[in-house]
Amino acid sequence: MKKFDLNIEKVLEHWTIPHALREIIANALDESILTNTKEPLIYKDEDNKWHIKDFGRGLKYEHLTQNENMEKTDNPDKVIGKFGVGLKDAMATFDRRNVEILIQSKHSDITIKKLSKGDFDDVVTLHAIVNEPTHPNMIGTDFMFTGLKDGDIEKAKDFFLLYSGEKTVEKTKYGELIENKKNRSRIYVNGICVAEEDNLLFSYNITSTTKKLRQSLNRERTNVGRSAYTDRVKSILLECNSPTFAEKLVDDLQRIQTGNYHDELQWIDVQLHACKILSSQEKVMFLTAYDLIDDGKYLSYAKEEGIRIITVPDSLANKLETSKDLNGNEFRNLETYALEWNEQFEFDIVNVNKLTTKEREIFNYKDIITSWFPKKNNPVKDIVISETMRPDNYTGSDALGLWEPSTKRIIIKRSQLKNIRSFAGTLVHELVHAHTNTDDNTIEFESELTEMLGKLSNLILDNSVPTKPKSRLRRLLNI
Repeated sequence: MKKFDLNIEKVLEHWTIPHALREIIANALDESILTNTKEPLIYKDEDNKWHIKDFGRGLKYEHLTQNENMEKTDNPDKVIGKFGVGLKDAMATFDRRNVEILIQSKHSDITIKKLSKGDFDDVVTLHAIVNEPTHPNMIGTDFMFTGLKDGDIEKAKDFFLLYSGEKTVEKTKYGELIENKKNRSRIYVNGICVAEEDNLLFSYNITSTTKKLRQSLNRERTNVGRSAYTDRVKSILLECNSPTFAEKLVDDLQRIQTGNYHDELQWIDVQLHACKILSSQEKVMFLTAYDLIDDGKYLSYAKEEGIRIITVPDSLANKLETSKDLNGNEFRNLETYALEWNEQFEFDIVNVNKLTTKEREIFNYKDIITSWFPKKNNPVKDIVISETMRPDNYTGSDALGLWEPSTKRIIIKRSQLKNIRSFAGTLVHELVHAHTNTDDNTIEFESELTEMLGKLSNLILDNSVPTKPKSRLRRLLNI
């Protein structure tokens, strides 16, 4: 028998038995990874003693020293442990909590006991008692516990992603995105929980650590500050591209207006990334709350087509206007959808012979009305009637008339033939567009329309005075 002084200077008094068991499980998992052996066993035998057994190289008493484990330090993104402190802290906790422990390997059998320190009988410290191995041909290390409760084991296992029952949504080069089903958000580092968050949408397992994060992994492995892992969480999010990830994030995105959203949505580049994924995988349209207020025709058409409407904050909407999705396509908003819809729209042109007698009578005034405009360089080649019209770009309702430069024709909605006033007003409006090449809601168009109204007023007033010669009237109108 050999006595090995563990030299534990500071005892973590707040540690519970599950905290101590966590260290044993972590060491077993590390050994499994470093030796490429099978997953450790955690089980209770017929004598109600719990075991944690790995299948590695076997624990030696030298491993109970407090030196940094260079093998683990050289593999920071593979293993959980780093220092030889965790095992000693665990053994001190077991002693303080009255849990008996027996460690068996091919190298030795080890138990713990409080003994006097060397020649100083009045100083009692915790020692490892090292005996010859009971099983010299044993593979791995077996930690055997007496006095454990089943709940202690379950709580200890819950520190680990492997035993948590949580589902991995997606793996990236920086770590794993974990589905949050237990109403808790966790940050794992190489599979062990180092922090819990109140308002994250997902949990995360960081497998590619930064220097800042490694320095923040304290002896207790808990309560690591958010600033230490924020960069890696963000990197994981920006590497993800699965539908499940995008769906959950976009659903949460729509809660921004109410303030009831998760912390991942504070990053606008994460918002943008989720929209890129969703837009690449299904037909969606991104609108602001202001866009939804009008609820015009184009919005109705989009809903009829089965296009999914996603509400986004103004700041993100501005980003979407200058970005493209993962397929290289522009994001669909009301403006781009209107262009899409108009390009696909087909007018239902009505043959003049199909008009009613009254409609034909009103339609025949078109020649008189067009004669009020300059004949020289007349851009209008045809005037037609349509049953259906595209929505205009301002009210969202069906346009009453349309000047189509590509075909050099004016299209009037059939309903405008109900009387001469409706037809003439619409035709004059479109003729001004055609002759001036100006758009609605512009100063140029308003100016040209005002001038035309003045000319028409002169025409009406002159026609109301029979003695005035018609030639003078035409000179006033410049026609």
